[in-house]
Amino acid sequence: MSEKQWNQIKPLLPPQKSRTGCPAKDHRLIINGILWILRTGAPW
Repeated sequence: MSEKQWNQIKPLLPPQKSRTGCPAKDHRLIINGILWILRTGAPW
C-alpha cells in the first residue's frame, strides 16, 4: 500500500490502543495482509 493510499485510509480507523490482553497490532500491517490475501487468492 502506498503512502498516499495509507493516508486516505488511516483517518477512518479507530485509535490504535490496546485495552487489555494482547498488544494492539499495527493497522497498516493488518490491511496490507488483507490486501495480499485478496490479490493472491491465498486461503486464510
